Amino acid sequence: MSETKEGVLYVVATPIGNLEDLSARAGRVLSEVDAIAAEDTRHTQRLLRHLGIERPLISLHEHNETARVEQLRRRLADGAQLALVSDAGTPLISDPGFVLVRELRRAGCRVVPIPGPCALIAALSAAGLPTDRFTFEGFLPAKSGARRKQLEAGASREETRVFYESPHRIRDLLADLAAVVGERQVVLARELTKTFETLLDGSAAELLSIMDEDPDQARGEFVVMLAGAPRREEAADDAEGEALLRAMLAEGVAVKSAAAVVVRLLGGRRKHWYQMALTQKPGA
Repeated sequence: MSETKEGVLYVVATPIGNLEDLSARAGRVLSEVDAIAAEDTRHTQRLLRHLGIERPLISLHEHNETARVEQLRRRLADGAQLALVSDAGTPLISDPGFVLVRELRRAGCRVVPIPGPCALIAALSAAGLPTDRFTFEGFLPAKSGARRKQLEAGASREETRVFYESPHRIRDLLADLAAVVGERQVVLARELTKTFETLLDGSAAELLSIMDEDPDQARGEFVVMLAGAPRREEAADDAEGEALLRAMLAEGVAVKSAAAVVVRLLGGRRKHWYQMALTQKPGA
């Protein structure tokens, strides 16, 4: 670390599960700073103990963040080297720290990121969904009405949407997704980098069925990734495919065969056209 007397706040990413994911640079910074501002000092103390590091800890969480700003600003003005960590992953990503970083930068203090683990990025890297554009929405509202309202507001967005969710609300979120976006693909990343890391994909209704069959799949912290709405040309294909299916089914073509024909003509997922054919079948 530099010998300069300039105060610096290092924003340090810490493991989201597997402790081996802590970078060498992050470990060095944590061992050298004058103090560490932590979301939960008990949680961070366990990490430091594992690393063999002893540093003074300062609690900084959503309830005291504003009150801590001036205290930390003065320490930086005196040349202190400080670190900011959250309980897991990269600080400020659905974690405290935004107010502190904003105010310190406004005061002219130097803020240095030490990049590393982030559940959001880890999940997207393994999901197989488009990542050229995505929207991160953090934790959705706890109440279903407000949650559905936010889901509906972005339902037509074409980019991948990403949410965090807790185990006690994951079923409720999936139920709301099923109601708002129907059969659109959802990917669940659970317990990332931990022993029971799992990625599941399917429609929201299918994922709920998986949890009904195996309640363990509802355990842990979740990153929920929703495929974007079909692009306009895909929507046009849907309209054309729907018309083709309706015509074939009216002539007595079996649902499975009709779906296969549309796949050959327009492409797309067989399951998508099969489900649409079921809704178009006379008497459905």
